[in-house]
Amino acid sequence: QVQLVESGGGLVQAGGSLRLSCVASGRVSDINSMGWYRQTPGKQRELVATIPSAGRTNYAASVKGRFTISRDNAKNTVNLQMNSLKPEDTAVYYCNAQSWFAVSYWGQGTQVTVSS
Repeated sequence: QVQLVESGGGLVQAGGSLRLSCVASGRVSDINSMGWYRQTPGKQRELVATIPSAGRTNYAASVKGRFTISRDNAKNTVNLQMNSLKPEDTAVYYCNAQSWFAVSYWGQGTQVTVSS
């Protein structure tokens, strides 16, 4: 099992920045890819950004150029730097870890609210 704990959400004005962090614990050696997803009421959870253990990062078109995902394998963390935030970025953001065995783990979510 892998446990994920997010932090860093909050309220920010449009144009501002926030940094989300996620710490993994447990069987961290099972983790391949890590990433961030978000969800608003009544909508499906959507991909924001992913970063594999090796290879290219992947971003949703709506955040490309504004968000940056990074990973520190030594600290078992994945971060999401969010700049130039827009009201439409308002959502609950979830940390995700995909194991080498196709098992998906989720954090509890952290609220990001961008005011106009």
